[in-house]
Amino acid sequence: MRLPPLQGEGGVGMGFFCSAIKPHPPPVDTLFDKHVYVPLEGGGNQQRMTQIKNYNEIKTENVPIKMWTKGVPVEDDAQKQLINASKLPIVFKHIAAMPDVHLGIGATVGSVIPTLRAIIPAAVGVDIGCGMIACKTTLSASDLPDNLLPLRSAIERAVPHGRVAMRGKRDTGAWDTPPDEADAAWAKLASGFDEITEIEPRLKNTNNRKHLGTLGTGNHFIEICLDETQSVWIMLHSGSRGVGNAIGTLYIERAREEAIKHNMNLPDKDLAYFEEGSKYFGDYVRGVSWAQQFAKLNREVMMQRVIAAMKNVIAKPFETHLEAVNCHHNYVSRETHFGEEVFVTRKGAVSAKAGELGIIPGSMGAKSYIVRGKGNPESFMSCSHGAGRTMSRTQAKKRFTLADHIKATEGVECRKDEDVIDEIPMAYKDIDAVMEAQRDLVDVVYTLKQVVCVKG
Repeated sequence: MRLPPLQGEGGVGMGFFCSAIKPHPPPVDTLFDKHVYVPLEGGGNQQRMTQIKNYNEIKTENVPIKMWTKGVPVEDDAQKQLINASKLPIVFKHIAAMPDVHLGIGATVGSVIPTLRAIIPAAVGVDIGCGMIACKTTLSASDLPDNLLPLRSAIERAVPHGRVAMRGKRDTGAWDTPPDEADAAWAKLASGFDEITEIEPRLKNTNNRKHLGTLGTGNHFIEICLDETQSVWIMLHSGSRGVGNAIGTLYIERAREEAIKHNMNLPDKDLAYFEEGSKYFGDYVRGVSWAQQFAKLNREVMMQRVIAAMKNVIAKPFETHLEAVNCHHNYVSRETHFGEEVFVTRKGAVSAKAGELGIIPGSMGAKSYIVRGKGNPESFMSCSHGAGRTMSRTQAKKRFTLADHIKATEGVECRKDEDVIDEIPMAYKDIDAVMEAQRDLVDVVYTLKQVVCVKG
């Protein structure tokens, strides 16, 4: 059986509904060199960091790390993770770190890791195919109702979100009976699911069909936004839900087991990898490809549901998808860079080929951006996937109050309760600084500001 193609082979992955925007060549930047020595936590070995163009470069034992982090903070532990990943013999050319880079599990969130004939499951993560979808409508701000609560409530009814998993109670984040839109999407996934569950029967007992077209928890969201001309946009963020998590978790554990079995000398057990031709490589490629397709369709189903909900609340007829994009930011794809075919894993990063549209969201209460890629080869044609956290959810809940959250989200129709304090804008990096740091990776096409936000 032929393995399913990853993105770059005509397979699933980032896909665009439409775009009338033509690509522009990237500007030529002035070169300048500056050497900066960055101490690691505890005053350990210092790493020489060279600033070239708009990125910093850390020289390591194997491949360098190029970091688009000028003007934004980078935690010591995240830097250590990047250095650990750079030690792997499978890494090609260099690692690229985006300005939203922060500590992850195994691999750093906001990193782009190209590998030769191998894939690191933990670098893809467990939220396989997580990403964004956005579309512009023919509505203007003046067409929205003065009271936006009914609109938020309609969206919340249309799309399951959050999670209630108490014994004897239905999970409100899953469908009881999936709607027609979800079943139509599942029909495209069913045969592939049969293939991967034939290989791994335990994956049958997951939230799969009942999670298709649902939002999830954490930083997943649905937003109604306005651009600079007061045009209304719909934007949402989610991934492959329970089944993707199960696939990612299973193969991360499989990779660890194989690393122990073959006595791999790894800097971090979560950097265990499958090489082409190994026992589980093909199975993982099949599973991750299917989960990425699930994630893409999941966002499309939710978008359909949100549009229908809006039409029930807003009397004025309107059209959508004038310009739209559906992109992953936790995924792996087969691509060619610097003349070599490699697997590119973007964990918290978005493809930014020349002329390609992408989405870089801010946090609740902050701006978001529709961007056009410049195709910068040094970043493996990538950009950030958002602002990036500066503190953990636990730290945010300890540091900020409900009053802080209410003030930070003033003017946004959203939840104003203690359960979402961890998503307060101050727990994230400054989105303006993040965008400035990657000015040679993308151009801003639209700047969006949310007026309605539904959180999981």
